[in-house]
Amino acid sequence: MNPNHRKEILIWAVSAAALLGLALLPRWLTDEYYLSLMISILMYCVLATAWALFSGPTRYISLATVAFFGMGAYVTAVFGESLPWAAVLGIAAGVGLIMALIVGLSTLRLSGVYFVIFSFGLAELVKQLVTWWEVNITKDLGRYVFVEITQLDIYWQLLAMLALVLALRALINRSRLGLALRVIGEDETVATHVGINTTTAKLLLFAVSAVFITVTGAIMAPRWTYIDPSIAFAPAVSFQTLIMALLGGAGALFGPILGAVPLVLLFEYLGANFPNHFSILLGLVFIVIVYFIPQGLSGVLARLLGRNAASKGDQP
Repeated sequence: MNPNHRKEILIWAVSAAALLGLALLPRWLTDEYYLSLMISILMYCVLATAWALFSGPTRYISLATVAFFGMGAYVTAVFGESLPWAAVLGIAAGVGLIMALIVGLSTLRLSGVYFVIFSFGLAELVKQLVTWWEVNITKDLGRYVFVEITQLDIYWQLLAMLALVLALRALINRSRLGLALRVIGEDETVATHVGINTTTAKLLLFAVSAVFITVTGAIMAPRWTYIDPSIAFAPAVSFQTLIMALLGGAGALFGPILGAVPLVLLFEYLGANFPNHFSILLGLVFIVIVYFIPQGLSGVLARLLGRNAASKGDQP
């Protein structure tokens, strides 16, 4: 068997075992705090992986994560009591898809800092539009979320979402679409000249990424019981997702997870012990990651493994 194939089979076997272990984990989590912590970890693993689905290969830095996440939460708040849960998640996926297509068709021709600025502005625009609607149309800024979804239900649904987005990302990486996106990330002008339809490729992956993020917001909404625009569209969601993906390495399949797990634990500690300085500490973490770990933890691990392999090869 080809060594690369053997390595790939081993990786997927370990991944399957890890997912099975996570599925059984709630049996041993008797403390509600640890179940809540695991939900936060899974949520950011899904968000960071979905973010990297588009931004990893294309290198487009998006700060619009919370725009889709918040809309998913509001879909649950509006339809959660009147429709079956599967229908609510289907509507959330549809809303995310429509938003992504509208936004993508009008903005994915932008690149670099212009795209970053627009994506940040988009999140704020969606927040203000929802606020205006709630204040002027419904006459009530906040909404209560009464859905018969337990913490365990949220946990397992997020775990299923994580398995799905990882499998999809692996398939895309091995496809012609994945190759096209990597060429776009290296040099979009070259990609255009070699016949790649850059707009279609970017729009497709942007939409798929947005669907995962929006459905994640819908799944998480029952956890809060009450939401308003400041809760559903909190800018920290976008920034933390970005930081986690960059720390782990957005280009690697499991990179976002490598970044999400330690940073969720770190942010949990900082939020509990330094609530008044959380934003400042979040900025410092971002600076440290960008300056000292530009290739992410996956890049560091790859270099270390490469050095070990080289040193073994040099031995007589």
